[in-house]
Amino acid sequence: MLCATAAVIVAGLLLRVYGYRIGLPFFCVKYGGSLLWGAMVYGLVASALSKIRPWPVAAASFALAVAVELSRLIHTPALDAFRLTLAGALLLGRIFSPWNILAYGLGIAAALIIDHILLLKRKSTDSQAADGKVGHS
Repeated sequence: MLCATAAVIVAGLLLRVYGYRIGLPFFCVKYGGSLLWGAMVYGLVASALSKIRPWPVAAASFALAVAVELSRLIHTPALDAFRLTLAGALLLGRIFSPWNILAYGLGIAAALIIDHILLLKRKSTDSQAADGKVGHS
């Protein structure tokens, strides 16, 4: 899961750095990055809670993503100074937007679906291996 999450992080950074340079519209760069951020949150939560099933991981991920978005409504000198850094902008963002919450939800849903499909494939492979159907020619 951590490798997939690292790939999502790289994709998000590439989108933000090169998206406009390759001619992508604002909508794709802005909300594509938010979608990938949501998927990243899912990957990190799933890695931290590896024994938990995907649906509760998705719920926890969405709650965390919403909390981070709502934190943009809180302003203190230290928090605002951190938000002006690259790390602060990438981790916390700068301006509250309900559209970001929607994009995070879509990213988390996509990650959930992929995780669920992979979980079903792992269970199927494990079941076949237990039955002696995998690994023999």
